[in-house]
Amino acid sequence: MLDDANETSYSLQDQANINAVWASLIVEECSRLGIVYFCVAPGSRSSPLAIAASSHPLTTCISCFDERSLAFHAVGYSKGSHKPAVIITSSGTAVSNLLPAVVEASQDFVPLLLLTADRPPELLDAGANQAINQVNHFGSFVRFTFSLPAPTDNIPARMVLTTIDSAVHWATSLPFGPVHINCPFREPLDDSSDNWMLNCLKGLDIWMSGAEPFTKYIQLQNYLACKAGACVPMAEVLEIIKGTDTGLLLLGAIHTEDEIWAALLLAKHLNWPVVADILSGLRLRKLLPSLPEIEENVLFVDHLDHALLSEGVRGWIHFDVIVQIGSRITSKRVSQMVEDCFPCTYILVDNHPCRHDPSHFVTHRVQCSVRQFVDSLMQSQFSHRSNKWCFYLRVLNTMVAWDISFQINAEYSITEPHVAHVITEALSAESALFVGNSMIIRDADMYGRSCKTHAQSIAHMMLDSELPCLSIRVAGNRGASGIDGLLSTAIGFAVGCNKQVLCLVGDVSMLHDTNGLAILTQRVSRKPMRILVINNHGGAIFSLLPFADKTDPQILDRYFYTSHTISIQKLCEAHSVRHLPVKTKVELQEALLKFEHEKTDCVIEVESCIGANSTFHSTLRKSAQQAADHALSILSRLPVGVSISDGLFLYKIHKMNFSLYRIQLCAPPTSSSADHHHNEFHREGYILSVYLEDGSVGYGEVAPLEIHKENLVDVEEQLLFLLHIIKGIKIDVSLPTLKGSFTSWIWSNLGIMECSIFPSVRCGLEMAILNAIAVSQGSSFISMLQPQMINEEIYEKSSVKICALVDSNGTPNEVAYIASSLVEEGFTAIKLKVARRADPIQDAAVICKVRNEVGPCVELRVDANRKWTYEEAIQFGFLVRDCDLQYIEEPVENVDDIVKFCEETGLPAALDETIDNFQESHLNMLAKYTHPGIVAVVIKPSVIGGFEKAALIARWAQKHGKMAVVSAAFESGLGLSTYILFSYYLEQLNVVYTVMNREIRPSIAHGLGTYKWLKQDVTAIPLGIHYDPCKGFMGASVAGAIQLLKNFKVNNNVIHKTFNEEQVHRYHLTVNSKNFSYSIKVHEVGQESNVSTGTS
Repeated sequence: MLDDANETSYSLQDQANINAVWASLIVEECSRLGIVYFCVAPGSRSSPLAIAASSHPLTTCISCFDERSLAFHAVGYSKGSHKPAVIITSSGTAVSNLLPAVVEASQDFVPLLLLTADRPPELLDAGANQAINQVNHFGSFVRFTFSLPAPTDNIPARMVLTTIDSAVHWATSLPFGPVHINCPFREPLDDSSDNWMLNCLKGLDIWMSGAEPFTKYIQLQNYLACKAGACVPMAEVLEIIKGTDTGLLLLGAIHTEDEIWAALLLAKHLNWPVVADILSGLRLRKLLPSLPEIEENVLFVDHLDHALLSEGVRGWIHFDVIVQIGSRITSKRVSQMVEDCFPCTYILVDNHPCRHDPSHFVTHRVQCSVRQFVDSLMQSQFSHRSNKWCFYLRVLNTMVAWDISFQINAEYSITEPHVAHVITEALSAESALFVGNSMIIRDADMYGRSCKTHAQSIAHMMLDSELPCLSIRVAGNRGASGIDGLLSTAIGFAVGCNKQVLCLVGDVSMLHDTNGLAILTQRVSRKPMRILVINNHGGAIFSLLPFADKTDPQILDRYFYTSHTISIQKLCEAHSVRHLPVKTKVELQEALLKFEHEKTDCVIEVESCIGANSTFHSTLRKSAQQAADHALSILSRLPVGVSISDGLFLYKIHKMNFSLYRIQLCAPPTSSSADHHHNEFHREGYILSVYLEDGSVGYGEVAPLEIHKENLVDVEEQLLFLLHIIKGIKIDVSLPTLKGSFTSWIWSNLGIMECSIFPSVRCGLEMAILNAIAVSQGSSFISMLQPQMINEEIYEKSSVKICALVDSNGTPNEVAYIASSLVEEGFTAIKLKVARRADPIQDAAVICKVRNEVGPCVELRVDANRKWTYEEAIQFGFLVRDCDLQYIEEPVENVDDIVKFCEETGLPAALDETIDNFQESHLNMLAKYTHPGIVAVVIKPSVIGGFEKAALIARWAQKHGKMAVVSAAFESGLGLSTYILFSYYLEQLNVVYTVMNREIRPSIAHGLGTYKWLKQDVTAIPLGIHYDPCKGFMGASVAGAIQLLKNFKVNNNVIHKTFNEEQVHRYHLTVNSKNFSYSIKVHEVGQESNVSTGTS
């Protein structure tokens, strides 16, 4: 007995009964061990434990009527805090309800302490109510199990303390996991007085006077931590890593921010390509917007999963050494790729000792923390011998990433991949993500991406550490990968990690755990949550499985999809949880941003559809596979001696010249305001000559018209600037892909922002560079764009359908005669200019007459150039409704009226000037024009800014079932030949979309009929445009265009001036002010100025 028990800091003598004593000891010892979060399920038999936990000054308690949800909540807390949570339940099936969470915790190495109340032994197997055998109830899924005797003062109370200490030691020792203490209690279960002997407290005086646990477990650090890199096993690993030519760093699930940071340091140190799983924390990383190139310090191959859809990539890719940090990898294709690399050296690093090797080929199993492993490697230096390998992977990943991004952004309905693609934008450094299972985590792993951060404090931290990005902590239940308990786990994770958590789950997962909403409403010690539910009204993942296409839809719907009509909104209302439905991309963005700063929880429900989701996933896979094949074909055709010293590039530009040409036209351009009564008409522009170091020359054309925003004077100034800065610039291998590569190259190499380079200049520059690459490789412009489909025999037989152009000046009979003459030549498509007469009635009369003259088989297009008011366009439209027009280009002056015009008249329309006015974010701007009445986009490469932008717009059009029509702006034969090949390239892309969508699309007549205006040309080689009797239309020969560009020689008779490299005066201009001074590096051309020069 303690004589002075009433004077101790922790007193037990006032406890009413021995049950209360033992319960109080259990809770107190937990708090001394740092375990203070208690999840209490209601029940009578567990009353002593519940009262002790809820009355302790240091504990936080939460309750729920559903033991299963409560247990998963405890799992989430432990995941977030890396400390065990305590679960208290009553006896009977209440204990059994913990099993799913116990399995998850066991499989994912999450520490938990299970305190299950029980009937005393004399009531077992005696028919007593709620009495089952709870001893060893969880079998092998717990690390430690012990059944306490029923509380009695005949047993020293310190036995209770040592039991708790031992159990917690097991839970928090490797491998972490749940532990189970069964706690039988006899009556009384309340605070009724029942005498007990104080001598059971003997030996606890020191414990009761302090705040330390009774038994302290001391673990010595393992040999790796003590002597990092000095032990023989680690020395072997180091030598293997040093000796490899092709290594891969594979980042699996990483649970702490310190370890994520260590993994990033290792990636930078090794300079290996990195594949980061969604649970690694580095997949959804934040980048600096001011320094996008900084990510080049670490090569993240984020889209290897989809690149592996390509059979060629699967056959090509092979790693000698694979180092995997963390146990689990979400992607099956990446796991299969790793297996296909065998035999290779496969090093798996994780702190637990368990085997995670389902394919049975791990060669080195390193058991230590990520930080310990990284510390041991950071002491060694590694030679970077796999630059070419890394750059190949960079090109492959970049092209697949572009295609995935394009498909997702060009699909304007909200899709499940879109949610995964943009989720990073809703996360900050103070946020974390909890991702559900099934299709949710797979989408996040396949389509999740990095994004830019604008937080200055974060930016400074990233720059100071010389690391390229900031991680975002991500968690999930991947131990057993079930869909039960996910909402409750996410809420617990939010409590444990003390961050604003965004939870991403599917509807079936939500329905599995609706009682988690009861926990959500309690808001115990956590920040507000955003719960994003993707509701496709069933199990969408089964629609992507191989058997889905071969199984009766009714069977799929009933036994696999488990389709439902349950209202998520009403479930939220029943729990008083705020609900926000989302049906568009804009609504999703607004909802995520809105609730990031609010102090209330919210469920954001995104409507989806199983069928549409399956179709879109199929589109993404096919597109990514084609992109990977394209990238591989480009890489396979690189010259043997390609340089990779500072990056993967083909050649250096030796120099650039340009010449002013002036050629005669037969008539003024239809876009011109020139006087038609003049006898001579001319076209002026510049021919660019780009010389590579190997002597190859590529030609491009820069020829702005009145429809351009720039003029010849503007263009000449910019070309003079390019003349000097382009010398010695490297040509990147990815430029011919036309997937953002030119935009990036122009900025990073020439220092010109996308909005600053004139459209016609960029078009001519792209033309010259692509033609130069083609000449150097003995190839062609079309082969550069589509290397996987090179077939010279096909080119010889191929032609591009040409649409004739008619100015429409004259009477209806005169215009009809011109049109019929063109049909006799072989043209099957004609475009007529309208909106140039006094009123629309006269234009309509011309069109009606032309249709009557040429017959019903000729494609007729008209172009109003935005010159009609809405009322005038409607008047014209109703008058020509029976003329079977293929489309009307820009019928109204206000582009916002174009959709209304289509709906009112029922006539198809086409975009032209509308897309010319786009400066940035073409896909965002085009979103307004998906209406089926808009059937075509007319693309002038020199007006919109080159082939890369033209290809993007054409892809958008083809994706949405619209015609992508290439149109010339009265360029010479040089520009027209390139446009012919570009048109052919787009036709091949159209074929791809036809195959993907299993639909028939006719060949398109392109607007290259301006060749008829050329009285002179910049080259003596004629354009190969003629009637093709086999195809039955006027066409431009693909082979002819290839030959013209390959053998191009400038007709010096039309050249008026040539610009070569001028002398450049270089100096520093120093500017001094009161509070600062700076120096400007000046490159000056032309006549010397009087500005004084200085140095600094």
